[in-house]
Amino acid sequence: MSETLAAAVARDWGLRLGEPYPPGAAGYVLRAELADGTPAVLKLQHSHREDEQEADALERWDGDGAVRLLRRDDERHALLLERCEPGTPVSDGADDPLGILIDLLPRLWTDATGFHTLTDEVARWALDGELGELGRELAATQGELVLVHQDLHGDNVLAAEREPWLVIDPKPLAAEREFAVAPIVRSGELGHSKRDVLYRLDRLCAELGLDRERARGWTIVQTVAWTDGATQPLDEVVEWLL
Repeated sequence: MSETLAAAVARDWGLRLGEPYPPGAAGYVLRAELADGTPAVLKLQHSHREDEQEADALERWDGDGAVRLLRRDDERHALLLERCEPGTPVSDGADDPLGILIDLLPRLWTDATGFHTLTDEVARWALDGELGELGRELAATQGELVLVHQDLHGDNVLAAEREPWLVIDPKPLAAEREFAVAPIVRSGELGHSKRDVLYRLDRLCAELGLDRERARGWTIVQTVAWTDGATQPLDEVVEWLL
């Protein structure tokens, strides 16, 4: 089904399709070329609430620190994206990957009008007990809401040509800045130990001027909410942060 849809979109958009990327949660993703030979990426999304506003986020960023959106077809959940070459993840190809993420984050924190809110997301997570109370308390006392990428881990920033590093696969939310560091703090690609996790939390908050306790709380809440289906042992991250 994905190949058939990709062929139909390519025909309508005048694309030449290349090899698909390895299967992943982001959808069916293939190398492509525009009619003039410009390299691109065709992405057919899985329909999911967390990424249904991906194209909107990429349009809002307009290439500032993130891949450019070249074309979209919302009915077919198809995106045509700028291709990152060589495409090495920041977790594998940078001397200081955390420093790169620290530089990128403020560029992403732009106007969040029209995006799903973190408050609504917390309600959807339906967390119980003390964790639910913490999530609701944090949501009700947020600072300024900005556009954040709630899945900005070490493999979602790639080496590129237009800029040294570009963000991909946004799962956007309107949220306070402290929430934005949660996926980076727990990013196992950047090192999975108590020392690694606390180092990332401390450095992110210090260099970005964030409230450490709120960032710690958000990391715990979102990590528990996202534990199902995770490829990293996230329970350990929560233990280290408590």
